[in-house]
Amino acid sequence: MYDDFAAYPKRTASFGRPLAFFLALSASWCLLLLLFNRFPEIDLSVARSVFTNAPCPWTDSAGDVCGMFAYDKDRLFVILRSMTLALPYVAVAVLLAIPFLSWRKLGPDWRTPKIDQCMAALLSLALGCGLIVNLFLKAFSGRPRPRDTDLFGGALDFVQAGSFAGKCLRNCSFISGESSSAGWLLCLVLLLPPRWRVPLGVPLAVVSVIMPTMRVLTGAHYLSDAVLGWLLSLVIFAAMLTVFEIFSARSQQP
Repeated sequence: MYDDFAAYPKRTASFGRPLAFFLALSASWCLLLLLFNRFPEIDLSVARSVFTNAPCPWTDSAGDVCGMFAYDKDRLFVILRSMTLALPYVAVAVLLAIPFLSWRKLGPDWRTPKIDQCMAALLSLALGCGLIVNLFLKAFSGRPRPRDTDLFGGALDFVQAGSFAGKCLRNCSFISGESSSAGWLLCLVLLLPPRWRVPLGVPLAVVSVIMPTMRVLTGAHYLSDAVLGWLLSLVIFAAMLTVFEIFSARSQQP
């Protein structure tokens, strides 16, 4: 990792490492999507394990399902979610401040490897969590959330991960936006100075796991939505690092 405010050095390393991470993570994402798509029972088994059945008071039909996800109304989960939802906004504010501080300190030489990493992180958040997840997949995937399917007290049919045949009309389950934000937060550990990676990196990693876990336990998302949303941010982040590495290397060629 580079120093926080070091002038751009003559680059000797290639962009092979972030590119290799991008390819490996992309392959993992595709394989996991295929796994969840071909074996939907994985999602259903996890959802059933946190769903509590209850008698339906208004009908005697044997086909109706009533009950709730045990942690859906848990007060601790509500508080934790409110706290974790604020973290990406705090992180964005810090990432926006770093280029300004670099400009104040270095003037025309404000572009450093650290600044490139901050810009890559911001772009990955906009592209991954913003454009791909929330504006495209959640809007058009059509996959109902667990609590909205007839298997868990809702009215819509279950569809497996990767299917766009569901009847959800907006803010759908595939994939989890909060899990995507959680994966992005984990990526920020790579940007921390070495002395801060343990005191700040460990809590970030814990929060990064807690956020998607809560979405599954409360019936807001299936396991596949959480895992694929979380991993997608790592894929996009690695892609942005690769792009910045390529353009930085080209800009320093004589």
